[in-house]
Amino acid sequence: MSDKPLGVLVVGAGWVSTQHIAAYVKNPHASVVAICDQQPGKAQQRIEEFHLSGVAVYEDKKQALSHPEVEVVSICTPQHVHCQHVLAVAKAEKHIVIEKPVGISLDELRQMRDAVRRAGVKTVVSFVLRWNPLFQTLKEMIADNALGRPYYVEADYLSHNGSWWSGWNDARTLAQGVSAFLVGGCHAIDALRWFAATGRFEAANPVEVFAVSGGYRKGTTREYNPQSNAWIDDAPPMEYDGLEVALVTFDNGAIGKVSVNADCIMPYRFPLRIFGDAGTVLDNRVWSHKFSGQNNWVEIPAISPDSSDVSHHPFQGEIDHFLDCVRNGRESHCNLEDAIKTHEVVFAALQSRQTGRPVQLPLLGD
Repeated sequence: MSDKPLGVLVVGAGWVSTQHIAAYVKNPHASVVAICDQQPGKAQQRIEEFHLSGVAVYEDKKQALSHPEVEVVSICTPQHVHCQHVLAVAKAEKHIVIEKPVGISLDELRQMRDAVRRAGVKTVVSFVLRWNPLFQTLKEMIADNALGRPYYVEADYLSHNGSWWSGWNDARTLAQGVSAFLVGGCHAIDALRWFAATGRFEAANPVEVFAVSGGYRKGTTREYNPQSNAWIDDAPPMEYDGLEVALVTFDNGAIGKVSVNADCIMPYRFPLRIFGDAGTVLDNRVWSHKFSGQNNWVEIPAISPDSSDVSHHPFQGEIDHFLDCVRNGRESHCNLEDAIKTHEVVFAALQSRQTGRPVQLPLLGD
């Protein structure tokens, strides 16, 4: 294991790239050596924002990947171009941090999985809530048997996505956004998997999905801005249902209920419920057989996942974890292979809505 910092290329200089760059800057084992964006001015803006020096700027990702110092690549581009970028980075045999969702179809997931397998590179997907302080505490408690065996888990992603978000114009479309579950609700699906398993770094494997969808907002041009508590008329419409609800069965017998609600008129929230055979979690409140004499809920004073602002998300934990994986030759618990299981629930939900029947998983063969 070398003490030399790993050279990092950031592809895409938009909103989320600010958190990737900030995390690399704070880690002594990484050095941002290049930023690639179709608008070089945005890359230069990031360089100035973080007071970086000696950083190359590229418009073309092939040229960027030929930079001799690049060993790790963060893909911070819109979701509909993730696949082409992952394929190029894997072919160049660089380790990859992939923003969620990683792809917009099962075929893209298969292509990326196969390319990463051939290249033998390390990956991590930004289901960053696995590093949220409350999530980490709850996961440690589950691994310590504080709740017993989880048998039912609920998670909800409540966010009126809209024009306040810089990526909305792509994500709102059926062709590039695909569904509310894929755009944002996949975080809640991943939370189901994370808390339905008892291992400290284990996520449960989904085996069946049944889903419905509805809401009122699809096709409408009136939009709510939860950040300003104001309304916008003549906004570009969302092209898919804003409300999706799914029941998920796991191979360990646990059952999950997950929803995404992009129609809700309220600030962002991420409600969480975990029911075990020896304890219960309601958001940050715990009732456990381990708390002898308990006569009220115990509140965990940890940071909750109740903000849509990327600066609130625990990218530092994710990046630190991944750099450690690369330096020590380990696979991340949130690598591409694992994240595909979360994404498969998204696409199974689409199939279930179309057929009105449960869908069996996995959807991708070996």
